[in-house]
Amino acid sequence: MTPRQTARQIAAAVGARRASAVETVEGAIRRVEALEPRLNALAHFDADRALAEASEVDRRIAGDERLPLAGVPVVVKDNIWVEGRPVTQGSRLFEGVEPPCDAEAVRLLRKAGAVILAIGTCSEFACKGVTASPLHGVTNHPIEPALTPGGSSGGPSVAVAAAMAPLGLGTDAGGSSRRPPAHTGIVGFKPTQDVIPYGPGYPEPSWNISALAPIAGDVGDIRAMFDVLAVGPHAGLLRPSVPEPRQCRIALAPTLGLDAAIDVDVAQAIEAAADRLRDDGWTVVADAPRWPEGTAPTDLMALQFAGLAALYGQRFRDDPDLFDPDIGAQIETGLRLAAPDVARALEASRAVRDTLRAFLAGHDLILSATTPCAAWLSARLGPETIGGRPAAPRDHAAFTPQFNHAGLPAISIPCGHTSEGLPIGLQIGAGLGHDRSLLDAAATIEALLAVSNATSAVRSDKVS
Repeated sequence: MTPRQTARQIAAAVGARRASAVETVEGAIRRVEALEPRLNALAHFDADRALAEASEVDRRIAGDERLPLAGVPVVVKDNIWVEGRPVTQGSRLFEGVEPPCDAEAVRLLRKAGAVILAIGTCSEFACKGVTASPLHGVTNHPIEPALTPGGSSGGPSVAVAAAMAPLGLGTDAGGSSRRPPAHTGIVGFKPTQDVIPYGPGYPEPSWNISALAPIAGDVGDIRAMFDVLAVGPHAGLLRPSVPEPRQCRIALAPTLGLDAAIDVDVAQAIEAAADRLRDDGWTVVADAPRWPEGTAPTDLMALQFAGLAALYGQRFRDDPDLFDPDIGAQIETGLRLAAPDVARALEASRAVRDTLRAFLAGHDLILSATTPCAAWLSARLGPETIGGRPAAPRDHAAFTPQFNHAGLPAISIPCGHTSEGLPIGLQIGAGLGHDRSLLDAAATIEALLAVSNATSAVRSDKVS
């Protein structure tokens, strides 16, 4: 694997026997060995196991199997079951635990010829907006190690951005596989709810809004992965692609209609992207959802707190030192919630769903910033300020959870850089089941914006 090979290029070469899966994985291993000490993106890495999987792919190719992801290395997030590998959710509670089977999505990846290269780090229970845990430590940004890649899917995102692997598989219950890709200059896609099968696996604090999410260096690789995985219980909701993406009706809402702070560099990048689309003949109008009172992202967090308390509240009472203090604080909040508090959060979730679905009945796509800011120092839960205002810990995550509560597809693609050279993400959302039209439009927009590919983030191409 060379640093800039896409999953599509690898699969074509291995499938045509111009390269072997073993050679491809050997290249990935060299990247890991060179970069992982600086990045700490992997919770578990076993080179021998990865090579054994690659050898099996080569055997299948020799038997004339046609494998759409032949020999493609994948990094799987540390809360998705992979048989025979420790999968810990970044928690001491699950240290050393090996799941009894693969999650269905992992099984589908293996069936398609992909090789599970490693397990990528995440925050404890995937419930924090930075990727740091008591079990695996702090995952570092590929451009500046003092910065966070965000979370919770920081490990797979950093691995893809650093060209350790062309594909990552994350989870997304509020933006966890869109914000880290935005911060690291790659692509993250949350599909329509349950289009990709979820589980078997660990109980999920936000089970009703979480989705498995492809992560890749470009939209084409996202599409290749999605085509393999889109067989879940709601796959029947998927609509055909529109014939011409430029005919889409696009709403421009940099802050998604929220009274939320946004950094100047980010706002300017989103406006510039919209202008570039207009110049190319797209119809882009300024419009945004009108959110009902009580539906701010912070109003929805009670559901995560309650879920954590239900799953881990008793263990926290018994031994609070086992937990990340930030997660412990969420559990404590959840334990204090009363039934009316949870009911109000459920009602807020329903209102968000209805509002966003109704808005997208009148528009094909909506454009916003993926995050209102670039990456920040990893010692903090969020940036100190956004848009010149003091920022609360979750203000960086203001624009992503709405698509989870609505069950709608959304993708983050690169959209330029800040004045300090840090990546900015453009979020594009679509209506229920319009995943393929969204991916088609995102690929066209990606090419139009002509943003550098993910591997430009790491200047270490001497490793091959």
